[in-house]
Amino acid sequence: MPEAFLRLPPLNALRAFEASARHLNFRLAAHELNVTQGAVAQHIRGLEASLGAKLFERLPRGLALTDEGRAYVPNIRRAFELISEATALLRPEPARLTISVTPSFATKWLIPKLPEFVAHNPMVDLRILASESLSSFQADGVDIAVRQGQPPFGAGLIVDLLFPQQIVAVCSPALLPPGAGEIVPAEIQHHVLLHDAHNLWPEFMERALGLKMTVEAKRMRFNQTGLAIDAAIAGQGIALASRFLVAADIAAGRLVQPVSADMRGTYDFHVVVPRKQRHPEPTQAVRQWLLREAGEA
Repeated sequence: MPEAFLRLPPLNALRAFEASARHLNFRLAAHELNVTQGAVAQHIRGLEASLGAKLFERLPRGLALTDEGRAYVPNIRRAFELISEATALLRPEPARLTISVTPSFATKWLIPKLPEFVAHNPMVDLRILASESLSSFQADGVDIAVRQGQPPFGAGLIVDLLFPQQIVAVCSPALLPPGAGEIVPAEIQHHVLLHDAHNLWPEFMERALGLKMTVEAKRMRFNQTGLAIDAAIAGQGIALASRFLVAADIAAGRLVQPVSADMRGTYDFHVVVPRKQRHPEPTQAVRQWLLREAGEA
């Protein structure tokens, strides 16, 4: 070992000094380093003794760097930065990606599938931004989005169809008449109709069932489709949802289609990424995974 290395102060003492110089407080430095305040103070005393220089003035309400401390701290801080940079080159950090989706898409489709994605993509740190409002790729730092609408979405975007908007009615099996697999369409309005923000029941009644929505129909309203689906599972009424959002619940027997009729909507679900991507390789991995999962649904 070079002789110069043998003369270096202990690394823990240098870490305590750098943190204390940043906070000008032993207690805050101790909290950051997850040690006791007494341990930090002891490290500083040992460091000052080994250097033969006083690094801090102890004040009633904190610390102040001495001239020697102010001269010492920039180089020590840079040394830690060099260590961090060298370590990062050997141990790459996961690529942090943000995907923007609606809360209903997140809870009913995306989140149940995430464990498989994480298992096969350990170097992608995926952050879910679930909101009904339209997030911005630039202002919100979004890398990839699932958006419902009609193309074109913009010249600077790559857009792929994920799911068509295929609307179906769903309810708990408990709401079906005894011995029957469906509810007679004309009887639908005698049940509680669970509405979401899209308010598709009047259109569904007319286009899919050939009926007019009556003012007497019993209703319950939710601001998210996912909440209406959960209410349907709980037996509180009949909800409308895109088929892919309820496919797993239907397969598990938690929901059934009380009428076989469906309705083709015009606001399909798309995967959208900017043409200029911050992290092209992991972004494409997420994009391809979403499209593959949708194709297998």
